[in-house]
Amino acid sequence: MTAKPTPSSLFGEPDQAPESPGTVRDLGKPSPLRKDAPLAERMRPESIDQILGQESLLGPGEPLHDALQAGDLFSMILWGPPGSGKTTLANAIKHQTRGKTHFEALSAVLTGVKELREILANATHRRKTLGRKSLLFIDEIHRYNKSQQDALLPAVESGDVILIGATTENPSFEIVGALLSRCRVFVVKPLSGDAVMDLMRRALADKGRGLGDLGVEIDDNALIFLAEVTDGDARRALGALEIAASLARRVGRIDLAIAQKALSRKALLYDKSGEEHFNLISALHKSIRNSDADASLYWLARMIEGGEDPLYIARRLARFASEDVGLADPHALTLAMAAQQAVHFIGLPEGALALAELVVYLAAAPRSNAVYAAWNEARKDALETRADPPPEAIRNAPTKLMKSLGYGEGYKYAHDEAEGVAAMECLPDRLQGRTYFKPTTRGREKDIGERLAASKAIRKRKA
Repeated sequence: MTAKPTPSSLFGEPDQAPESPGTVRDLGKPSPLRKDAPLAERMRPESIDQILGQESLLGPGEPLHDALQAGDLFSMILWGPPGSGKTTLANAIKHQTRGKTHFEALSAVLTGVKELREILANATHRRKTLGRKSLLFIDEIHRYNKSQQDALLPAVESGDVILIGATTENPSFEIVGALLSRCRVFVVKPLSGDAVMDLMRRALADKGRGLGDLGVEIDDNALIFLAEVTDGDARRALGALEIAASLARRVGRIDLAIAQKALSRKALLYDKSGEEHFNLISALHKSIRNSDADASLYWLARMIEGGEDPLYIARRLARFASEDVGLADPHALTLAMAAQQAVHFIGLPEGALALAELVVYLAAAPRSNAVYAAWNEARKDALETRADPPPEAIRNAPTKLMKSLGYGEGYKYAHDEAEGVAAMECLPDRLQGRTYFKPTTRGREKDIGERLAASKAIRKRKA
């Protein structure tokens, strides 16, 4: 079996020639990067000591650092946001282990299980005949389905392949448990602002791979601006810097206005179906619960500007109105439904203001989860206790037979009672005395609780 060329262009190198089983591929030195390659690709570090901002992974005493120093690598998943350096780290590992291991790079977007199995078969043959380990880097490994991920298991388990998987998605959700248990997970964090600025300074000074030949300088405020708005994404920062340097070629200096023009609109990190989606809605929900209107508006803005469906947000806020505000302010649910209708009717961007109004109202509203807690207790009894029929007095009796069986006997019409409350038990015998709703003294719920307590006292007195 002959393996097809693999897309090593992930690291800016030409495709390698096909390899027969057992053939040692001499990678040699990487070909020089094209001058028209993006700046981020040209400036990609080729060694571990050139990597900025990942001290928690690569500092002395850290597991990955020590494994690289000892040459004793293990399978791993690199998890982090775009531009944090996952592919760069894999590239540096490749260069550090050159000559000791065979390296393959795949993109899960471009390859299927057939190509994967060919590479794994070659890796098995290579280890058995030559005793040489294979490093397999799979970019966006979360794009592989279950069967494709399962295909990796035998080779990873046997050690024929040392897997380096890169993903922007939470491995707990996107990587099958059997594969995840065989890998170490390393969190690759977004670069700090200082690290991004150092990276841009390095690119401006580098005459071989960077922008040094342009002779362009940058103002401190422009540098800080680009580092701040790119959110620790090295790729975006260098892309914006390259555009800014081109715009500033004539004047020789990048000022704040040029930097802002180069990055006209901030692209927010957001995944409408992944971890960030749940992180931000959680942050919004908990900020409102903690009566922090400012934080609530910020997280709402992050979701709206990140492209979230505004009707999804409206649904979650309606849930908050009934779950967290409850009867402390019954108007909250009415306002939530009005906001939903406004968003549905006028859409974005105008509809976002209705959501902002609702968020501020909910943050300021008195809150009680008494109804939520009562519902959960009542639901638990309904599911876990015997399904006894209602007491005969409150059963429906539309026929003579049902009346002859006692249905409706003893029913007292509450409106005929002087105090509007009749002395009847409405729960089944085995549940009598249960108290599900335990009102607080916050907002309107205090009045509701007092009325219910008065009614309960009347029933008890009349019994």
